[in-house]
Amino acid sequence: MANAAHIADDIRRFILTSIPSVPYLEAMLLLRSDNRLSWDSARLAQRLYLSEKTAAALLAELHDAGLLQLAEASSAQYRFAPANEQLQQLIDRLANTYATHLVEVTHLIHSKTGKKAQQFADAFKWRKDS
Repeated sequence: MANAAHIADDIRRFILTSIPSVPYLEAMLLLRSDNRLSWDSARLAQRLYLSEKTAAALLAELHDAGLLQLAEASSAQYRFAPANEQLQQLIDRLANTYATHLVEVTHLIHSKTGKKAQQFADAFKWRKDS
């Protein structure tokens, strides 16, 4: 496994507690890259090679996490707008870390999801004493 020592502790903690998947991270960073644009599920799906349904779910998750705002109240158009300056700075640092340590960051995300899958599978193991 790649060396995750290059990832600062606060960035590692943010990834482990707040980034559920690589597509989530990619969507967040894509919207961050041009926060003047309004993004909808069709545009995001096209840029990340996802289904529109998956893209819509990612936009909703990012909005619920306080990372996006609706561009207009009556639309499904979003803009990157973290809830506060501290979160903005953390995401900027994560973007820089991802740009220079892509493998380490993706391994960290996958190790988290792998552990959850293993815990779920372990819950169904047949035990002798059951």
